[in-house]
Amino acid sequence: MSDAKTQIDETVKSNDVVLYMKGTKDMPQCGFSSRVAGVLNYMGVEFTDVNVLADEAIRQGIKDYSDWPTIPQLYIKGEFVGGCDIITEMTLSGELDQMFDQNGVTYDKDAAEKIREANA
Repeated sequence: MSDAKTQIDETVKSNDVVLYMKGTKDMPQCGFSSRVAGVLNYMGVEFTDVNVLADEAIRQGIKDYSDWPTIPQLYIKGEFVGGCDIITEMTLSGELDQMFDQNGVTYDKDAAEKIREANA
């Protein structure tokens, strides 16, 4: 296993929620990363952000690791959940709430409802 894959594997498995993104949760560098980080931040989810722009090996490595071609990528309890479109759909359907509940991830249920109301 390459150094990048080992590093990714350790990060994904040792943190409850991880977002591989362009930029950081405080300063996203693309619209898709901004949307997913914004949802997590708004819902009060504690998550680890990994800036793929800071390391080319990680940027390519995460695509190989998940067999998913795009960034951002969200992981919950070591499991790949999806990218921007999937996270958006899951947020609006309530599936993301269910996944957080099932995995013991703390989030603001009222904020999740406000997102759905605003997009109804």
